[in-house]
Amino acid sequence: MAVLPDFPWDSLGPAKARASSHVGGLIDLSVGTPVDPTPEVVREALRAAADAPGYPQTWGTADLREAVVTWFSARRGVDRVDPDSVLPTIGSKELVAWLPTMLGLGAGDIVAFPRAAYPTYDVGARLAGATPLAVDSLTALGPLTAATTPKLLWLNSPGNPTGKVLGIEHLAKVVEWARRHGVIVASDECYAELDWRPRDPAHREPPTTPSILDPRVTGGSHEGLLCVYSLSKQSNLAGYRAAFVAGDPVLARRMLEVRKHAGMMMPWPVQRAMIAALADETHVLAQRARYAARRATLMRGVSAYGLRIDDSEAGLYLWASADEDCWTTIDRLAGLGILAAPGSFYGAAGARHVRIALTAGDAQIAEAAARLGA
Repeated sequence: MAVLPDFPWDSLGPAKARASSHVGGLIDLSVGTPVDPTPEVVREALRAAADAPGYPQTWGTADLREAVVTWFSARRGVDRVDPDSVLPTIGSKELVAWLPTMLGLGAGDIVAFPRAAYPTYDVGARLAGATPLAVDSLTALGPLTAATTPKLLWLNSPGNPTGKVLGIEHLAKVVEWARRHGVIVASDECYAELDWRPRDPAHREPPTTPSILDPRVTGGSHEGLLCVYSLSKQSNLAGYRAAFVAGDPVLARRMLEVRKHAGMMMPWPVQRAMIAALADETHVLAQRARYAARRATLMRGVSAYGLRIDDSEAGLYLWASADEDCWTTIDRLAGLGILAAPGSFYGAAGARHVRIALTAGDAQIAEAAARLGA
């Protein structure tokens, strides 16, 4: 426990208390937790699978793994995902936290991740006894030796908290570099269906973020690559803890053996619900439309308040800055009854930004925008 950082959200207590005292009440935009109903098609699948007296399979059922393969092809443009490389996970956070340990990393090994990043990448390295390293780019690693080359490199696209999207060319360069140096690349892509960039007029549906498993990135091989995905955001399944990892079947087999011993099994009813969610595109597009409307409303308020919005190309957040210490901005927003997340939660690179979530109901988002605009 001595190597773990303090849990950052505990430090938001005073700001939350101040925001809660606002005459209009608290509008909590600090945590990206879904608030809209879980789709009925998913709830029906869960109900139908409620009789589950036996232990579920750690690897998941064959039809669940095939549902993930089909989803990759239909929604991410990724064909030929090996079903044997698919592992259901109990949400994506547990996979992020335990991946270095499951891969056998330990003392002397380096786990690299973006400088402004989800804190669990750092925590996962510490849990394994490895060394966490935040870097802006591959060149920031400097001259590589056996002692300084990372064993694991995390990517996050669309990024949390920044909302930045990594393109095909960028991802391909990372994969080429990683294979040249024997580095495993894990890409956290849980916001991929919430891409706000302009759509191609020739296509009906909005764009989705390129995957690390895209053939234009991989050259046709998933060796050394892992894609982590969660249905929490796209399908309002945060309470179900429904996620998966896929990519290199050799790495998947290694993780499977650890997960069997540790009892990391997705409950059977959740597996059935996950199949239903992956097969239904209608609810995903409807939820995306809800977030798009909330994003447009909140952007107007944030801009009127004088904050600059950086990146924020995809995902559930606005990455905003007043070019001041993030805690000063947090305190000013709390005076309006609005609670956001300080950028420092995501590393030193976020010290002058705040993360403002889109995850509140329409009325609360409209009220937040009104308070900001006034």
